[in-house]
Amino acid sequence: MAIPKTFMGYRRENGRVGVRNHVVILPVDDISNTACEAVAKNIVGTLALPHAYGRLQFGPDLDLHFRTMIGTGANPNVAACVVIGIEPGWTQRIADGIAKTGKPVAAFSIEQNGDLKTIEKASRAAKDFVHWATELTREECPISDLWVSTKCGESDTTTGLGSCPTVGNMYDKLIPAGITGVFGETSEITGGEHICKERAIDAEVGERWYKMWKAYQDEVIFAHATDDLSESQPTKGNIEGGLTTIEEKALGNLEKIGRECRFIDILEPAEAPQKGPGLYYMDTSSAAAECVTLMAAGGYVVHTFPTGQGNIVGNPIVPVVKISANPRTVRTMSEHIDVDVTGILRRDMTIDQAGDSLIDMVVRTANGRYTAAEALGHREFVMTKLYRSA
Repeated sequence: MAIPKTFMGYRRENGRVGVRNHVVILPVDDISNTACEAVAKNIVGTLALPHAYGRLQFGPDLDLHFRTMIGTGANPNVAACVVIGIEPGWTQRIADGIAKTGKPVAAFSIEQNGDLKTIEKASRAAKDFVHWATELTREECPISDLWVSTKCGESDTTTGLGSCPTVGNMYDKLIPAGITGVFGETSEITGGEHICKERAIDAEVGERWYKMWKAYQDEVIFAHATDDLSESQPTKGNIEGGLTTIEEKALGNLEKIGRECRFIDILEPAEAPQKGPGLYYMDTSSAAAECVTLMAAGGYVVHTFPTGQGNIVGNPIVPVVKISANPRTVRTMSEHIDVDVTGILRRDMTIDQAGDSLIDMVVRTANGRYTAAEALGHREFVMTKLYRSA
């Protein structure tokens, strides 16, 4: 299969290309969710993103909150953004961060205004944004403008044998074509950390990656006086699917970066890459919705998601493409699967052919096809929090 040279996307003001055209109503904090949801009910064509955090956070936890909020609004799949918060300082800080992309953004604070006045003003702004955004048109863009993230979920033996290598084959073909990719899931590298370190572009990046991975072990796992991740890593679903150790899970997980790709830099959670096209590693949770949310905040516009037992997660602003090599899952949960690669296990499909099939689906998704998760209404938006609030 020849690698597609172009796709149809929305060229944004800062040069990035989106594959969706959302007008987002973004709450700064948990107590602004109601106002945001009211605006979304008032104005057809808008999307509220309620979440649980944003009050009394501090230090690195607050930095991550701002990075996630700004990154979400700045994602190229978002055409315009209305930001609503309880007070003006943090609200304006997030709006200003989004505005650096050049896209339309408006900020409203509830203090000294109340819900009703805020909802009215924000609804008028949102309506204007919808009129503007719905006249935007797709244009032909080079494949190198595509940013594709990956994370697997509900993994089993078929994931490491089929669906994860399919993603790896995709990256082996698309990274040389100039796309920007990312993988992560720090806890799930455990047992394969020596392999991952060696897949860095050079020794300096490898050492930085290992330091980041070791900090997770020392500052998160052992700091909480445990070396036992039972029922979390591997999960009950992983164990049912035949993965009895985190080491087995790690080796399957690393299949997602293929045979040739080397990652060129390490990203903080929700951080956008700065070194140009190539494969990156983002320090993320292994929880599906959290990880996809962080990668979306980093600027990625399509997500590839291998699953064995059948993870059903989606995302509000980024289409999530599901790939499975598990015949039972494809049979019993077919409505959730976009790319069926069960032929790998039957030996009537090669991994090379499976990679081509995924590339085809990624491009079709970028061109506008809804993924299964989108069609089913999956809009899981889950913030990552580092520690207790003040």
